Amino acid sequence: MPASPLLEIRNLCIDFFSDGQAHRAVDGVSLCLEPVKTLGIVGESGSGKTVTALSVLGLLPAAGRISEGEIFFSNHSEVADLRNLSAERMRRIRGNRIGMIFQEPMTSLNPVKKCGKQVAESMMVHLGYSSKQARAKTLELFDEVLLPRPESIFRSYPHQLSGGQKQRVMIAMAVACNPSMLIADEPTTALDVTVQQSILALMKRLQQKYHMGMLYISHDLGVVAQIADQVVVMYKGKVVEHGMVGEIFSKPVHAYTKGLIACRPGMHLRPEKLPTVKDFMQEESRKKTETIYISPENRALRHKTLYKSEPLISVENLKVYFEENASAFSFRKNCVKAVDGVSLDVYPGETLGLVGESGSGKTTLGRALLRLVKANEGKVSFMGTDLFSMPPGELRAMRRSMQIIFQDPYSSLNPRIQIGEAIAEPMKVHGLYQNASGRRQKVRELLERVGLGAEHYQRYPHEFSGGQRQRICIARALALNPSFIVCDESVSALDVSIQAQVLNLLNELKKDFGFAYIFISHDLSVVRYMSDRMMVMKDGRIIESGEADALVARPASDYTRNLIAAIPDKQTR
Repeated sequence: MPASPLLEIRNLCIDFFSDGQAHRAVDGVSLCLEPVKTLGIVGESGSGKTVTALSVLGLLPAAGRISEGEIFFSNHSEVADLRNLSAERMRRIRGNRIGMIFQEPMTSLNPVKKCGKQVAESMMVHLGYSSKQARAKTLELFDEVLLPRPESIFRSYPHQLSGGQKQRVMIAMAVACNPSMLIADEPTTALDVTVQQSILALMKRLQQKYHMGMLYISHDLGVVAQIADQVVVMYKGKVVEHGMVGEIFSKPVHAYTKGLIACRPGMHLRPEKLPTVKDFMQEESRKKTETIYISPENRALRHKTLYKSEPLISVENLKVYFEENASAFSFRKNCVKAVDGVSLDVYPGETLGLVGESGSGKTTLGRALLRLVKANEGKVSFMGTDLFSMPPGELRAMRRSMQIIFQDPYSSLNPRIQIGEAIAEPMKVHGLYQNASGRRQKVRELLERVGLGAEHYQRYPHEFSGGQRQRICIARALALNPSFIVCDESVSALDVSIQAQVLNLLNELKKDFGFAYIFISHDLSVVRYMSDRMMVMKDGRIIESGEADALVARPASDYTRNLIAAIPDKQTR
């Protein structure tokens, strides 16, 4: 006889209320999770994935309400109707029988409480452990999730840990009470591919050890293919496809699923333009459009012309060192060599990809080139001018030609300033165009160029999605018509389809405006797709460089080979 479901959701409908009107976020969702199995829920932001998971634990925001449906959870020998449990019974299940790993560990962990105490607390509340017992078990869990120096991590605050370490603390907290079910909500989004791979391997190992069923939520089908047994694909609050992971990837039926699979850059063929979900959802457009691939011969001809010109930027022996306290109770300083003797050239119209794990020095290098961080040694020449010897007034004028697109578009925009004014501000600072009317007209043109409209001018950043905010940041970078742009992890946290749209946009803009990029990312497949040349960075140094396709096909270092091996593909496990 087949085992009874661990979790069963039947015809779930969730509405959010705003200004007296109901907006349906989840519409008739039904799914089933078996014990010790993994069910992947896939879809873009806004598809209803996270809201569905939060409803299981009774954690919907105040504006959200379950209007229809049933949620049943097999709790030991009884089946609990989670919709009709008292607050006290739900509290005994939440964090005890059902654990959850939230998407953003920095906002999920208490910033003023040490990591060890946050994990120990759940065992003291749910299992009745003493403080001493909870401490010993927490150290055991930290060792099990492969955290270095468990004693030190126990005493550390969340801000003192890396992203991967914070995520491991969250995993330890989620499994601390030996739950029978684990909900993992985008647990590896924006992590390095190697850290992501280790987190996925860790979760699979813990699942088998503790015999947990797992609900794994992601927008990345490549990741889900590596961990899930079955997949549910959600689109606009509905389940559009459901099946075994092998069937979904080898024979997708719904156009939305096909689009999600196709829109991530691969490691072999290089299309001129990445397909997007929108292309697949518009049936007529899809019938008319054929994918055109860039041949190696065409790339070779382009590069022959590209590298005939003089470099736009030349970097010689650049060094950026930081000092930090050896410990919280010590005045002794450690020297961190963030950038350690880097030399490179960037040519007009080129995209130079910079890839490496977090802490490799990529972002510091990009900011040092623009004099946003101070270099200790070296020389940076831009259009033949030494940037480091340039006085402030001349540097300010030169910044018209050099721009940066930061990783997080939300924190890059002032929440109190309308996006039209944010884009117009650099034009005003540099005295471009005759008056405010001329600047407004230019802003409208830029908004339309990045796929937005003039009607968005007076809206605020919080009124846009993540992908739209990134487009706004791109428009702002283009406002001064630069010849050089640093893209710092500018697509790392976006849905795969939104990511494809932004990558296509960046390529189109480069073709139209002729500027050069340094494209920084930890995702080697994205860097390879975007770049003419690639450089691999580790511990502040460039350890390997070359033509993008050649470097990926024939990596010279073990580090690069490990980065390539860690890339999630669309092959099932």
